Parts: sequence; C-alpha cells; structure tokens
Amino acid sequence: MIGKILGNRYEIVEKIGGGGMALVYKAKCNLLNRYVAVKVLRSEFTSDKDIIEKFKKESQAAASLSHPNIVNVYDVGEEGEIYYIVMEYIKGKTLKELIQEKEILTLEEIANYTRQVALALQHAHNNHVIHRDIKPHNIMITEDNRAKVTDFGIALAATSSTITNMGNVIGSVHYFSPEQARGGYIDEKSDLYSLGIVMYEMATGKVPFEGDSPVAIALKHIQQEPETPTEINPHISRNLEKIILKLTQKDQASRYQNTQDLIEDINRLKKDYDENHLPSNINHEDSPTQIIPRIKEEDIISTKREPVKDKKRKNKMVIASAILAAL
Repeated sequence: MIGKILGNRYEIVEKIGGGGMALVYKAKCNLLNRYVAVKVLRSEFTSDKDIIEKFKKESQAAASLSHPNIVNVYDVGEEGEIYYIVMEYIKGKTLKELIQEKEILTLEEIANYTRQVALALQHAHNNHVIHRDIKPHNIMITEDNRAKVTDFGIALAATSSTITNMGNVIGSVHYFSPEQARGGYIDEKSDLYSLGIVMYEMATGKVPFEGDSPVAIALKHIQQEPETPTEINPHISRNLEKIILKLTQKDQASRYQNTQDLIEDINRLKKDYDENHLPSNINHEDSPTQIIPRIKEEDIISTKREPVKDKKRKNKMVIASAILAAL
C-alpha cells in the first residue's frame, strides 16, 4: 500500500496502526496539501458483502458527525477491492498507550478524559449513532491533552429495531456490554457500559475480565461481577467508584440513562481531585475488534459460574447455618 494513491488524491506514506477490522495509514492529501489518516478495510473482509455494505453505511453515518471530541471523517471511498475512510490525522497517542505508560491515571485525568469522551458520545447519540466499540485504543489523546473518539467503523445508526440478528457479534470483547455479547438490543447505554470499562482500566491499570478465549470473556461480562476498583487500588475516590459501578451494571436499565447524567456526576468529582495513586500490574494485551459467536442462553446455563463474591456468600451461609444449629 505504501506509495499507492487512492482516489487520485491520497498518497499512502506509512502504516501507523491497525485493528481487527482495518489498517490505518498516514497519507498525503495532494489536493489540500495536508496529512490525513486513511483507514482501509482488511482484505479478508472485502469478499463479505454484508460487512462491506455496513462499512459504507456506517462510515457515512460517522462522516455526518462534527464535534471537537470526535476525529473528523473527511471522505469515504473505494477503489477496486480497497474500501477506505479518510480521517483527520491526530498527532498524539491512544489512551491505551497512555495507560501503559502511566499504569494508573490520576482522578483529574480520569475525570477529564471521561468527560470529553462522554461529550463525544452525547453528540453521536443525539444524531442517532451508537459507536459500539468504545475502548482506549479508539480514544486519541492529542498533544494539547484533548480526547478524540475515533473508529466509528462498526457504529450503527440507532433505530427502534437495533437488534443483532446475525450469528456473530462484532466488537472488542474486553470492553463490550452484556447485551452485545448476547446479540441483543443495543442502545446508547451500551456505549456507556464500555466507557465504564475504560474508566475501570484508567483507575486500576487492568480490565475487569480476562479469559482463555473471547467467548469466555464475553460470558464473564454476562455472568460475573468484577473486583471493585477499590479492591485493586484503595486510593480511588469512592465517588469515582460509584460512577464506574453504575456504568457497568449488567442490566441496561440500572445504568446511567443518558450521557448528560454521567457528565453532571463527573463534574462533581472536581472536589475529590487527588494526585495520589498506586502502581499496578496492567494488561498490555491488545483488544482487537473481533467477530465472535453470539452468546446463547444454553452457553450461559452450562457454564460454571466463578465469581469470587459467590464464594463469599457461601461462606456467610455456612456461618449462619452453624449459628442457627448452635442456637
């Protein structure tokens, strides 16, 4: 691809990134004499008509968004079997890279980045666009410390029938919501769940669920409760923890119902700003956007539940039974 000119305009200069669905290149726009980022759909998906059609429609939906905290989409095109999106080129690093460097972010940093991402999602949701793949890898941090959400490549225009009917679901398994794992109804609160997981990682240096396979991790999103953030990092503000726990509720109705309520609570965190933090081991493994089988009810029933809290409940029941027996 290096040296190739797309649309008689965008000259590919170098590869700068990539994910499960696409590769990202730095390119020179010969018409406007500026650098842009060009995201190209991976070749293994170019024979899948459904994915190509979604790529086109959803890229056009992303191009309709214009917000200071969203990476601008300038153009969408195709050339032969190359399907691409032309975006604003950002000088900076991803939030994932920042977490890897700092291990644990300060409360002020967490509140600042979360608020900016929430504002970006608020704009998208107001325009009936759900991102569906919010993760630190898709949040760019500019040199002037501005957060910009990118990669609306699997975004879906929200309608009253936003249900995944396919046998597979698309997303990043460490960050996606229980309803995405089930292949069920997805709405704005699904993005908020993912943002809650991102906040969890910023505050603790790790994602809440790990597993041997994408399906195993997806099942944990559905079934298990994670360790609370303060169990991992006791220096976390209790008010911050409350926000994270509310965002990551399994039941959509128990989460924040909209981004405005979240933003208001984030703004109240200012009085809690504290630079103290503890180092923590972090998961450096990437979380690529993947296509995995939809989690079925029989998978959930047949899987042995492993939450730590279940063991605690059992211990309490044993103690209570012993007391009753003694009485």
